[in-house]
Amino acid sequence: MSPSPALPYAPNLALHKGACASLLLLIALCVAWEIWLAPLRPGGSWLVLKVLPLLLPLRGVLKRDNYTMQWSTLLIWLYFTEGVVRAGSDTGFSATLAYAEIVLTSVYFICAAMYLRPLKQQSKIKAKQLKETGNEPDRS
Repeated sequence: MSPSPALPYAPNLALHKGACASLLLLIALCVAWEIWLAPLRPGGSWLVLKVLPLLLPLRGVLKRDNYTMQWSTLLIWLYFTEGVVRAGSDTGFSATLAYAEIVLTSVYFICAAMYLRPLKQQSKIKAKQLKETGNEPDRS
């Protein structure tokens, strides 16, 4: 029985663009929300600093760095959680912005995960082939 050929990793650029667009829109939403649209205090709030962690993966996501896209899918859950909490606790326009945050974080997560899926499948096939041939890397 011959090992199955490895799938060529063909990235879906539409998914990458969706991830980039949703991340950029989420950054813009967080800034606008806390400065102009519905700040906690009139004139803006220090809560605008919550956008800083979103800037960390931005360069890697824009450059299609797979590792950055992987860990940023974990980071995005913090913003999803904030959206859920504020959608339930805030009222009026702020609750609407929270729902927008939930949508943008969901779109980012789905696009990034689906973009990375072929890479993960290819890695599993390669690991299986290495195991079958006895060429496992030394893990000590």
